[in-house]
Parts: sequence; structure tokens; C-alpha cells
Amino acid sequence: MRAIVITKPGGPEVLELREVPVPAPARGEVRVRVRATAVNRADLLQRMGAYPAPPDAPADIPGLELAGEIDALGEGVTGWKLGDRVFGLTGGGAYAEQLVAHGRAVARMPDGLSFRDAAAIPEAFITAYDAMVTQARLAAGEQVLVHAVGSGVGTAAVQIARAIGARSIGTARTADKLERARALGMDEGVLVAGGKFADAVLEKSGGRGVEVVLELVGGGYVAEDLACMAPGGRLVLVGLMAGIRADLDLATILRKRLELRGTTLRSRPLEEKIAATQVFARHLVPLFERGTLKPIVDRVFPLAEAGAAHAYVASNEGFGKVVLEIP
Repeated sequence: MRAIVITKPGGPEVLELREVPVPAPARGEVRVRVRATAVNRADLLQRMGAYPAPPDAPADIPGLELAGEIDALGEGVTGWKLGDRVFGLTGGGAYAEQLVAHGRAVARMPDGLSFRDAAAIPEAFITAYDAMVTQARLAAGEQVLVHAVGSGVGTAAVQIARAIGARSIGTARTADKLERARALGMDEGVLVAGGKFADAVLEKSGGRGVEVVLELVGGGYVAEDLACMAPGGRLVLVGLMAGIRADLDLATILRKRLELRGTTLRSRPLEEKIAATQVFARHLVPLFERGTLKPIVDRVFPLAEAGAAHAYVASNEGFGKVVLEIP
């Protein structure tokens, strides 16, 4: 089968399309003929040698999400048959024509959803729902601050917030991304300049502050977050685009009784990934079937142009997801 291989740590040019062995499904696993996947920041970090794949994933083939058809069943698999259309998350290996996944770690694709659209869904929507709702307990009537609102996770988060009756305030560094996010249901937008946004968020939240922060940027943003969170607020740290260090006012955390937690999906044990996928299948897939939620695809590249897709994602110019199609 064909796959994109990381030949050595480096820039987009180290990605090469090569012939590699076809994987065989073990007990409880399905093999998927991948029709589309998507590019994530973790893929760029893995390519640069900064984010190794977990032990159960190929070390040199990136790709965290998939959409395709089941073409082989491992022993003991129930509930699936050959040809079923599925999508989901994986620890790696999705930049390939075929991969294996646990049978309970994929979900059935809604009828009428294309493979390219389906590939733009799992990482963004599972990450956003897991962080905001499962972990931070975002509820109807509360306010959530969504950073990098034009990212894949950001565009998913504002849609989920609207669907559950929460109010969203998004941040971006360009006015265009804020305008496009408003069309997805974002209630208020804040244009970030010089890393400052707390005062504007307080104003747009009616002076109370936000109950939940979906922190996709990290670095100095976290200190600003503390200043615009409501008492009892919950912050979930998902991304570190602005760096791994921050100077925090610990007294604010005590005074406001704030919760700060970090999260990642890729390194979780298999049973936790299965649980997240099952929540996705129960609570989010029906909303795609009804049109309440929709994937946001910015650009589509063929698999052979994965390097160009990586360069585009690194430019931070996109809005939503970048998809790789695998004919």
C-alpha cells in the first residue's frame, strides 16, 4: 500500500510517498481502507521529531484521523461488516491507504456525508466535546472562551457550545476569522493584539467572566485567562502554540477557586480512547445527521502533496481543517 513516510526529522520536504506493508487486523480490530484523513498540529510536531508516536502506532507514518471503509475484520469483531463506512481517531498511521483500529474506536459515518467532510470531524469535535463538556462540564447558560477560534477545534467548539445552549466568546488574530466564526454560532469575538484579551472578554461576558476556557494557545494566554474567568471557572489546556511556560498569579486561582487541567487524546490508554469515541457516536454523530453540526474544510490536498498541506497548516492562514484525500 502507499503511505506518507517521515524519512527523518525535519521540514515538510522529509515527507515521502512510499510503498509499505499492508497491516493485518488483530483480534478485536478492523482494517480500514482510508479514503481521507486530515492534517493536525501533532502531525507537524511528529514530523519535526518533537512528538513521537505512541507505542501502538507506526513511528514514521503520521495521521490521527480517518474516514473510509472496512475491508477486513479481525477475530472476535462484532457489529461491523465489510464495506461499512467509518470514521474516527487513531494514534497514527492514517496518512496511508490502509490502517488497523480497534473495532470500538471507530464510529459509523452518517449517510450522505462525504469522506472528505468526515475526515475533518473526529479530532476537532472529539477534542472540543471531551475538553469542554466531559472534562470542564460546560452547561447550558454558561459562557465559554474559545481561543484560536478559526482552528479545527475552535470551529468545532463554537458549534458544540451553541448546540448545548452555552454562549461562546472566541479569539483570533484576524478580523476575518472572527467574522467567519460568527456564522458558525460564535456569540462574541475578540481580536487579540499583543497577547491581551482579558479586559475585552470581561466586558463581553457582562463583567462576570467565563465559566470555561478552552485553551488552544497556551503560553502567556493562560495568565490572561485567569483574569477573565468567573469564580469557580474551569480551564482546560489543549494546545501550546504560544509556548510551554507561563507566569501565573496563583492568588487569583485561590481567590476565584479555579480549576486548571491539561488534556491530550493521543497518549491516552486504548480504553479511554474507546470511551471518547463511544461518547462521540452517541452525542455528536446524531447532530451531524440532523445538520446541527457541520465539518469546516478549508482546503483539500491529495495524499502525495502532504508536504504542501503541512506547510499550509504551519502558515496559520487557514480556517477549519485541511484534508488529505486518498483515491
